[in-house]
Amino acid sequence: MTKKELVNAIAADASISIKDAGKALNAFVGAFGKAMKKGERIQLPSLGTFKVEKRSAREVRNPRTGEKLKVPAKKVVKFKAAPALNKGL
Repeated sequence: MTKKELVNAIAADASISIKDAGKALNAFVGAFGKAMKKGERIQLPSLGTFKVEKRSAREVRNPRTGEKLKVPAKKVVKFKAAPALNKGL
């Protein structure tokens, strides 16, 4: 689903204009991004939980050349689906 399709679906479901649905989606994405940058946990009961976890540095091997590479530590977003979402699949 593209952003445009999502905006159209939101507008249809909420009985609002496409312009207002686009603004609402952009506001949601902005708030979501700010919360993730702060390391906050976001729980949406019918969707799931998003949280930031730290991935430690590690050493990997290039399968083609066998060369060892170091991957630095970084933060990643993890998602765990809600049981209600899994039931619907």
